[in-house]
Amino acid sequence: MSSPTNAPAGTSATVDVDRARAFVGSEGRILERRLAQVHLDADRSAVPAVLAALRAHRNADGGFGHALEPDARTPHSQPLFADFALDVLDDLAAATGDPGPARELLAGTGDYLATAATDGGGVPIVLPSIAAHARAEHWGKGEFPAGLNPTAALAGRFRALGIDHPWVDEAAAFCWRQLESPDAVADAHTALCVLRFLETDPDRGRAEPAYDALGARLGELALFQLWPGSGYGLTPLQFAPHPDSPRRRFFPDDAVEAHLDALAAAQRADGGWSISWDAPGETATREWRAIVTLAALRVLRAYHRG
Repeated sequence: MSSPTNAPAGTSATVDVDRARAFVGSEGRILERRLAQVHLDADRSAVPAVLAALRAHRNADGGFGHALEPDARTPHSQPLFADFALDVLDDLAAATGDPGPARELLAGTGDYLATAATDGGGVPIVLPSIAAHARAEHWGKGEFPAGLNPTAALAGRFRALGIDHPWVDEAAAFCWRQLESPDAVADAHTALCVLRFLETDPDRGRAEPAYDALGARLGELALFQLWPGSGYGLTPLQFAPHPDSPRRRFFPDDAVEAHLDALAAAQRADGGWSISWDAPGETATREWRAIVTLAALRVLRAYHRG
Protein backbone atom coordinates (compact mmCIF):
# COMPACT_ATOMS: atom_id res chain seq x y z
CA MET A 1 0.00 0.00 0.00
CA SER A 2 1.03 3.60 -0.49
CA SER A 3 1.53 5.96 2.44
CA PRO A 4 0.31 9.39 1.33
CA THR A 5 1.08 12.31 3.58
CA ASN A 6 -1.62 14.58 2.16
CA ALA A 7 -5.07 13.27 1.32
CA PRO A 8 -7.32 15.27 -1.03
CA ALA A 9 -10.26 16.96 0.66
CA GLY A 10 -13.20 14.64 1.10
CA THR A 11 -11.16 11.45 0.77
CA SER A 12 -9.60 9.06 3.25
CA ALA A 13 -5.86 8.51 3.24
CA THR A 14 -4.49 5.00 2.96
CA VAL A 15 -2.31 3.97 5.88
CA ASP A 16 0.83 1.99 5.14
CA VAL A 17 0.76 -0.33 8.13
CA ASP A 18 3.85 -2.29 7.11
CA ARG A 19 5.94 0.84 6.83
CA ALA A 20 4.61 2.12 10.15
CA ARG A 21 5.50 -1.16 11.84
CA ALA A 22 8.97 -0.96 10.32
CA PHE A 23 9.32 2.57 11.68
CA VAL A 24 8.48 1.43 15.21
CA GLY A 25 10.92 -1.44 14.79
CA SER A 26 13.78 0.79 13.67
CA GLU A 27 13.20 3.92 15.77
CA GLY A 28 11.30 2.70 18.82
CA ARG A 29 12.63 1.60 22.17
CA ILE A 30 12.41 -2.06 23.11
CA LEU A 31 9.33 -1.09 25.17
CA GLU A 32 7.37 0.16 22.17
CA ARG A 33 8.57 -2.68 19.95
CA ARG A 34 7.31 -5.24 22.45
CA LEU A 35 4.08 -3.32 23.02
CA ALA A 36 3.47 -3.47 19.28
CA GLN A 37 3.61 -7.25 19.51
CA VAL A 38 1.08 -7.29 22.34
CA HIS A 39 -1.38 -4.75 20.97
CA LEU A 40 -1.08 -5.24 17.22
CA ASP A 41 -0.29 -8.95 17.02
CA ALA A 42 -2.13 -10.13 20.16
CA ASP A 43 1.14 -11.84 21.10
CA ARG A 44 0.89 -12.62 24.82
CA SER A 45 4.39 -14.09 24.78
CA ALA A 46 5.72 -10.51 24.56
CA VAL A 47 4.15 -9.46 27.88
CA PRO A 48 7.16 -10.52 30.01
CA ALA A 49 9.40 -8.50 27.70
CA VAL A 50 7.20 -5.42 28.18
CA LEU A 51 7.46 -5.85 31.94
CA ALA A 52 11.23 -6.32 31.70
CA ALA A 53 11.54 -3.12 29.66
CA LEU A 54 9.61 -1.18 32.29
CA ARG A 55 11.57 -2.83 35.07
CA ALA A 56 14.77 -1.44 33.56
CA HIS A 57 13.45 2.05 34.35
CA ARG A 58 12.68 1.27 37.99
CA ASN A 59 14.70 2.81 40.76
CA ALA A 60 15.42 1.54 44.26
CA ASP A 61 12.91 4.01 45.73
CA GLY A 62 10.03 2.26 43.93
CA GLY A 63 9.63 4.98 41.33
CA PHE A 64 10.55 5.05 37.67
CA GLY A 65 13.28 7.09 35.99
CA HIS A 66 15.79 7.01 33.15
CA ALA A 67 13.74 8.95 30.60
CA LEU A 68 10.77 6.59 30.62
CA GLU A 69 8.81 9.60 29.36
CA PRO A 70 11.18 10.86 26.65
CA ASP A 71 10.73 14.58 27.34
CA ALA A 72 12.69 14.28 30.60
CA ARG A 73 16.14 12.67 30.38
CA THR A 74 16.74 12.46 34.13
CA PRO A 75 17.60 9.12 35.76
CA HIS A 76 15.80 10.19 38.94
CA SER A 77 12.30 9.01 39.80
CA GLN A 78 9.52 11.38 38.79
CA PRO A 79 5.72 11.19 39.18
CA LEU A 80 5.65 11.80 35.41
CA PHE A 81 7.45 8.52 34.85
CA ALA A 82 5.20 6.65 37.28
CA ASP A 83 2.22 7.96 35.33
CA PHE A 84 3.74 6.75 32.05
CA ALA A 85 4.41 3.30 33.53
CA LEU A 86 0.92 3.03 35.00
CA ASP A 87 -0.63 4.05 31.69
CA VAL A 88 1.25 1.23 29.95
CA LEU A 89 0.32 -1.27 32.66
CA ASP A 90 -3.33 -0.22 32.86
CA ASP A 91 -3.55 -0.69 29.09
CA LEU A 92 -1.67 -3.99 29.25
CA ALA A 93 -3.99 -5.40 31.92
CA ALA A 94 -7.02 -4.41 29.85
CA ALA A 95 -5.57 -6.18 26.81
CA THR A 96 -4.63 -9.39 28.63
CA GLY A 97 -7.27 -9.50 31.36
CA ASP A 98 -4.54 -10.12 33.93
CA PRO A 99 -3.48 -7.29 36.28
CA GLY A 100 -1.26 -9.59 38.35
CA PRO A 101 2.06 -8.83 36.63
CA ALA A 102 1.40 -5.10 36.90
CA ARG A 103 0.77 -5.39 40.62
CA GLU A 104 4.07 -7.19 41.09
CA LEU A 105 6.00 -4.61 39.08
CA LEU A 106 4.43 -1.72 40.98
CA ALA A 107 5.34 -3.03 44.43
CA GLY A 108 6.94 -0.04 46.11
CA THR A 109 5.57 2.57 43.70
CA GLY A 110 2.87 3.61 46.17
CA ASP A 111 5.57 4.19 48.77
CA TYR A 112 7.48 6.35 46.29
CA LEU A 113 4.41 8.44 45.47
CA ALA A 114 3.67 8.89 49.17
CA THR A 115 7.13 10.40 49.62
CA ALA A 116 6.62 12.64 46.56
CA ALA A 117 3.24 13.89 47.81
CA THR A 118 3.32 17.52 48.89
CA ASP A 119 -0.27 18.46 49.65
CA GLY A 120 -2.43 15.94 51.47
CA GLY A 121 -1.84 13.15 48.98
CA GLY A 122 -1.41 15.20 45.82
CA VAL A 123 1.77 14.91 43.78
CA PRO A 124 3.34 17.33 41.29
CA ILE A 125 3.85 16.15 37.73
CA VAL A 126 7.64 16.59 37.99
CA LEU A 127 10.12 17.45 40.73
CA PRO A 128 12.94 20.01 40.67
CA SER A 129 15.48 17.20 40.20
CA ILE A 130 14.37 17.17 36.57
CA ALA A 131 16.25 20.43 35.96
CA ALA A 132 19.69 18.85 36.22
CA HIS A 133 19.19 16.99 32.94
CA ALA A 134 18.00 17.64 29.42
CA ARG A 135 14.26 18.15 29.23
CA ALA A 136 11.57 19.64 27.02
CA GLU A 137 11.07 23.36 27.48
CA HIS A 138 7.60 22.95 28.95
CA TRP A 139 9.06 21.30 32.06
CA GLY A 140 11.03 24.42 32.94
CA LYS A 141 12.81 24.16 36.28
CA GLY A 142 10.52 21.39 37.49
CA GLU A 143 8.68 23.66 39.93
CA PHE A 144 5.08 22.47 39.85
CA PRO A 145 2.47 22.27 42.62
CA ALA A 146 0.61 19.09 43.43
CA GLY A 147 -2.28 18.76 41.01
CA LEU A 148 -5.00 16.61 39.51
CA ASN A 149 -2.51 16.01 36.71
CA PRO A 150 -1.07 13.47 37.48
CA THR A 151 -2.59 12.60 40.89
CA ALA A 152 -6.04 11.70 39.54
CA ALA A 153 -4.66 9.44 36.81
CA LEU A 154 -2.25 7.72 39.18
CA ALA A 155 -4.94 7.02 41.77
CA GLY A 156 -7.39 5.88 39.11
CA ARG A 157 -4.94 3.45 37.58
CA PHE A 158 -3.91 2.05 40.95
CA ARG A 159 -7.57 1.31 41.61
CA ALA A 160 -8.11 -0.12 38.12
CA LEU A 161 -5.25 -2.53 38.75
CA GLY A 162 -6.62 -3.51 42.16
CA ILE A 163 -3.65 -2.16 44.09
CA ASP A 164 -4.39 -1.17 47.68
CA HIS A 165 -2.07 1.37 49.27
CA PRO A 166 -2.66 4.07 51.89
CA TRP A 167 -1.47 6.72 49.44
CA VAL A 168 -4.33 5.90 47.04
CA ASP A 169 -6.94 6.86 49.64
CA GLU A 170 -5.05 10.07 50.43
CA ALA A 171 -4.75 10.87 46.73
CA ALA A 172 -8.46 10.23 46.16
CA ALA A 173 -9.35 12.59 49.00
CA PHE A 174 -7.04 15.20 47.49
CA CYS A 175 -8.72 14.82 44.10
CA TRP A 176 -12.23 15.21 45.48
CA ARG A 177 -11.17 18.32 47.40
CA GLN A 178 -9.74 19.77 44.21
CA LEU A 179 -12.87 18.91 42.23
CA GLU A 180 -14.99 21.00 44.58
CA SER A 181 -13.68 24.03 42.68
CA PRO A 182 -15.51 24.73 39.40
CA ASP A 183 -12.18 25.74 37.84
CA ALA A 184 -10.29 22.62 38.90
CA VAL A 185 -10.24 21.12 35.39
CA ALA A 186 -9.06 23.80 32.98
CA ASP A 187 -7.18 21.85 30.33
CA ALA A 188 -7.45 18.63 28.37
CA HIS A 189 -4.53 16.88 30.07
CA THR A 190 -6.13 17.38 33.48
CA ALA A 191 -9.48 16.22 32.11
CA LEU A 192 -7.96 12.99 30.85
CA CYS A 193 -6.54 12.32 34.33
CA VAL A 194 -9.81 13.13 36.08
CA LEU A 195 -11.90 10.95 33.78
CA ARG A 196 -9.72 7.94 34.60
CA PHE A 197 -10.09 8.74 38.29
CA LEU A 198 -13.87 8.99 38.05
CA GLU A 199 -14.13 5.77 36.01
CA THR A 200 -12.64 3.84 38.91
CA ASP A 201 -14.11 5.65 41.91
CA PRO A 202 -16.17 3.26 44.05
CA ASP A 203 -18.76 5.92 44.95
CA ARG A 204 -20.69 5.76 41.67
CA GLY A 205 -23.41 8.05 42.96
CA ARG A 206 -20.86 10.84 43.21
CA ALA A 207 -18.54 9.87 40.35
CA GLU A 208 -21.03 9.39 37.52
CA PRO A 209 -22.61 12.87 37.65
CA ALA A 210 -19.13 14.41 37.83
CA TYR A 211 -18.03 12.25 34.89
CA ASP A 212 -20.96 13.31 32.71
CA ALA A 213 -20.55 16.97 33.65
CA LEU A 214 -16.87 16.95 32.72
CA GLY A 215 -17.54 15.14 29.47
CA ALA A 216 -20.10 17.78 28.53
CA ARG A 217 -17.58 20.61 28.84
CA LEU A 218 -14.51 19.09 27.19
CA GLY A 219 -14.92 21.40 24.21
CA GLU A 220 -14.39 24.42 26.48
CA LEU A 221 -11.01 23.31 27.79
CA ALA A 222 -7.58 24.57 26.84
CA LEU A 223 -5.40 22.21 24.79
CA PHE A 224 -8.40 20.36 23.37
CA GLN A 225 -9.18 20.19 19.65
CA LEU A 226 -12.70 18.98 18.94
CA TRP A 227 -11.92 19.42 15.24
CA PRO A 228 -8.59 18.92 13.46
CA GLY A 229 -6.40 21.99 13.61
CA SER A 230 -2.83 23.16 13.72
CA GLY A 231 -0.61 23.20 16.77
CA TYR A 232 -0.60 21.08 19.89
CA GLY A 233 -3.75 19.72 21.47
CA LEU A 234 -5.47 16.54 22.59
CA THR A 235 -8.22 15.19 20.36
CA PRO A 236 -11.29 12.98 20.80
CA LEU A 237 -9.15 10.03 19.67
CA GLN A 238 -6.91 10.38 22.71
CA PHE A 239 -9.92 10.45 24.99
CA ALA A 240 -11.66 7.58 23.18
CA PRO A 241 -8.99 5.52 21.39
CA HIS A 242 -11.51 2.73 20.84
CA PRO A 243 -15.12 3.08 19.66
CA ASP A 244 -16.29 1.07 22.69
CA SER A 245 -14.76 3.57 25.12
CA PRO A 246 -17.29 5.06 27.56
CA ARG A 247 -15.87 8.47 26.59
CA ARG A 248 -16.82 8.06 22.93
CA ARG A 249 -20.32 9.39 23.63
CA PHE A 250 -18.88 12.80 24.49
CA PHE A 251 -17.96 13.51 20.86
CA PRO A 252 -20.07 13.90 17.71
CA ASP A 253 -19.57 11.30 15.00
CA ASP A 254 -18.43 13.81 12.39
CA ALA A 255 -15.71 15.18 14.68
CA VAL A 256 -14.36 11.68 15.32
CA GLU A 257 -14.44 10.86 11.60
CA ALA A 258 -12.65 14.10 10.78
CA HIS A 259 -9.90 13.29 13.26
CA LEU A 260 -9.57 9.76 11.87
CA ASP A 261 -9.15 11.22 8.39
CA ALA A 262 -6.57 13.70 9.65
CA LEU A 263 -4.68 11.03 11.58
CA ALA A 264 -4.47 8.71 8.59
CA ALA A 265 -3.34 11.57 6.34
CA ALA A 266 -0.59 12.59 8.78
CA GLN A 267 1.55 9.50 8.21
CA ARG A 268 4.98 10.58 6.97
CA ALA A 269 6.84 9.10 4.03
CA ASP A 270 9.14 7.21 6.43
CA GLY A 271 6.10 5.41 7.85
CA GLY A 272 5.93 7.24 11.16
CA TRP A 273 3.90 10.07 12.61
CA SER A 274 5.40 13.33 13.86
CA ILE A 275 5.07 15.19 17.14
CA SER A 276 3.93 18.80 17.43
CA TRP A 277 6.35 19.96 20.13
CA ASP A 278 10.11 20.17 20.53
CA ALA A 279 11.53 17.15 22.34
CA PRO A 280 14.92 17.51 24.07
CA GLY A 281 17.12 16.19 21.29
CA GLU A 282 17.07 13.82 18.35
CA THR A 283 16.93 10.65 20.45
CA ALA A 284 13.87 11.87 22.35
CA THR A 285 12.23 12.91 19.09
CA ARG A 286 12.74 9.46 17.58
CA GLU A 287 11.43 7.79 20.72
CA TRP A 288 8.34 9.99 20.77
CA ARG A 289 7.67 9.43 17.09
CA ALA A 290 7.67 5.67 17.69
CA ILE A 291 5.29 6.11 20.64
CA VAL A 292 2.81 8.22 18.67
CA THR A 293 3.14 5.93 15.64
CA LEU A 294 2.17 2.91 17.70
CA ALA A 295 -0.72 4.88 19.20
CA ALA A 296 -1.89 5.94 15.73
CA LEU A 297 -1.83 2.37 14.46
CA ARG A 298 -3.83 1.15 17.43
CA VAL A 299 -6.48 3.85 17.08
CA LEU A 300 -6.84 3.45 13.33
CA ARG A 301 -7.17 -0.31 13.70
CA ALA A 302 -9.74 0.03 16.49
CA TYR A 303 -11.85 2.27 14.26
CA HIS A 304 -11.35 -0.04 11.25
CA ARG A 305 -9.14 2.42 9.39
CA GLY A 306 -5.90 0.45 9.29
